[in-house]
Amino acid sequence: MWPELPYEKWRPTCDTLHAHTQVLGKLSARLAPPQPQLQHAALQLTARGWETGALPAPDGSGSLVVLLDLRAHTAVVEHSGGAATRIPLTPNRSVGEVTRAVLAAVRGLGGPVDFDPVPQEVSWTVPLDADDEHATYVPEQVDAYFAAATSAAQVLAAYRAPYRGRATPVNAWWGSFDLAVSLFSGEPAAPPSNDFIMRNAMDAQEVAVGWWPGDERYGRAAFYAYAHPAPAGFDSLTLEPAAAHWNSEVGEYLLDWDDVRAAADPAADALAFARSAFRYACRVCEWPYPLAASADGNPPPVR
Repeated sequence: MWPELPYEKWRPTCDTLHAHTQVLGKLSARLAPPQPQLQHAALQLTARGWETGALPAPDGSGSLVVLLDLRAHTAVVEHSGGAATRIPLTPNRSVGEVTRAVLAAVRGLGGPVDFDPVPQEVSWTVPLDADDEHATYVPEQVDAYFAAATSAAQVLAAYRAPYRGRATPVNAWWGSFDLAVSLFSGEPAAPPSNDFIMRNAMDAQEVAVGWWPGDERYGRAAFYAYAHPAPAGFDSLTLEPAAAHWNSEVGEYLLDWDDVRAAADPAADALAFARSAFRYACRVCEWPYPLAASADGNPPPVR
């Protein structure tokens, strides 16, 4: 049984957790070698929680990993030399307090580092290291989120697995607090706007499929799909399963989490949504057929 995840009920905890992920993301953006489509700034959802990749320590002493252990409800900074610092994530502990502790641990284990503490892609502007507003952290709600996110990530991983073109991993994006996979055609594309994120993240033709736990625009957990650039009439596609729908406010196809949970086989319904979105997007965007068809296939046996 996939867990319930009522956004309005857990929103205060969601916002706090979202803010914590921004600290990890900003460290990745500052320390990791730059990659196309800002891939160096992406985090991963692992069996422990949200994690950075191995980040070069500023003092050249090795590498650092910073993570939110959502099983133990602890922020962790680990050094490749074996040292580690753990910061408990407890009810009523503010984002500012946790941020300051994480930065102190990073500096203590790996040398000096700074980043712009103003959060991104959220409705609040108080700097992360001064944020005493977001301090709600209910472990049971985080447990439900982590179970839901893990199920969603497994669907996205299965969806991307057979594709023979360039594809991202299942990225955990700390700005929009979602999980997403992008499959690329290999062709460039004009970014939809000239701001820093769009200019750098959306300069290639892609189909993106992902999942979020709800946000201010759409207050329900859902899988989503979109194509960039999308031709006229893209909003008129019919996707699988029947509960999938176009939402004009967010400009994406959505499949609500509650509809997936109600299915006899939630994983199969979610995977059908991802594959049908990609299949139809490739058709109307005129991607090369062999490349597009590979996402519905199976890779050859490992010999």
